[in-house]
Amino acid sequence: MEITLSIVFALCAALSNAVATVLQRKAALTVPSSQGLRAGLMLDLLRRPIWLAGILAVIAAAVCQALALVTGPLTIVQPLFVLELPFTLIVASLLMQRRLPGTGWLAVAVVVAGLAVALAAAAPTGNRTHVPLDRWIPALAVCMGLVFALALAALRRPEGRARAACLGAATAISYAVTAALLKSATHILDDRGLAAFFSAWQTYAFAATGVCALFLLENAMQAGPLVASQPALTLGDALVSLALGIILYEETIRSGWWLLPQLLGVALIAAGVLALSRIPFTQAVVAPEEEREAEKRE
Repeated sequence: MEITLSIVFALCAALSNAVATVLQRKAALTVPSSQGLRAGLMLDLLRRPIWLAGILAVIAAAVCQALALVTGPLTIVQPLFVLELPFTLIVASLLMQRRLPGTGWLAVAVVVAGLAVALAAAAPTGNRTHVPLDRWIPALAVCMGLVFALALAALRRPEGRARAACLGAATAISYAVTAALLKSATHILDDRGLAAFFSAWQTYAFAATGVCALFLLENAMQAGPLVASQPALTLGDALVSLALGIILYEETIRSGWWLLPQLLGVALIAAGVLALSRIPFTQAVVAPEEEREAEKRE
C-alpha cells in the first residue's frame, strides 16, 4: 500500500511540476534577458502573476514529493519524474490550445512504456530512514562540484540550446540532491516530530538546494528552448536520484540478466524524449521570436 501511495504522490508531483514549468517558461519570456546569471531576474518575475501561479504549482509538487519520499524509496519516486517532460508538452498543448500530433502521443507512449519496463526490471527495494553524515559529505561535495562546473560551462556559451542544456543538467543535479535531503528531513519529521525537523541540518540544506535549483531553472528557461533544458532536467534528475538512492539510502536494484530489460527501458525513454524534442509542436514552447521565425519558414 505504501508503494502504491508513493507512486500516486510522485505522479501528482510530476504533473504539478509540468504545470509549473510551462507557467514559469511563459513568465521568463516576459522579462529582460541577460548574458549572465542575473539575480534581479527573480525580482522581475515576482511581479508576474503567471509566475506566482507557477510557484503555487511548485509548492503543490513539493508537498506531493515529500509524501512520496516518506512512503517509498528514492529509486522509485524520482525516476517517475521522467514523465514530467510528456506532462509538460501535454500541459503546454492545452494552455496554447494546440493539438499534440500523433507522433507526439506515440513518443509519450514510448516514454511511459520505457519507464514501466525499466522500473519493473529494476524492482527497487529498501527504504532506509537515516543516512550518516560521513555519507552525506562526499555525496554533497561531488554533486555541488558538478553543479558549479555546469553553471560555469553555461556562462561561457551564448544563449541557445547548449547553454540551456548545461543549466538544465545543473538544475537536475540540484533537484536530485534536494529530493535526497527532503527524504531525510521528512523521515525526521515523521519519526521525531516538528521540533526535530526544524533543528535538523537536512531541513535547511534541502531548502537551500531547492532555492538554488529554482534559480538555475529560471535561468535555464530563459537561456534557450524548453526542449533543450527539459530533457537534461528530466533525465538527469532520474539518473542522479537513482545513484543517490543506492549510495546514500542503500536501496538496491536487480542485477544480472535483469540489466538487459533495464537498459531496454532506458533506451525507450531516451528515444521517446528525443522524439518529443524534435516534433514541430515544440516550437510552441520556445521564445515567441523563434516561433514567429519558424512560422515564417513554413
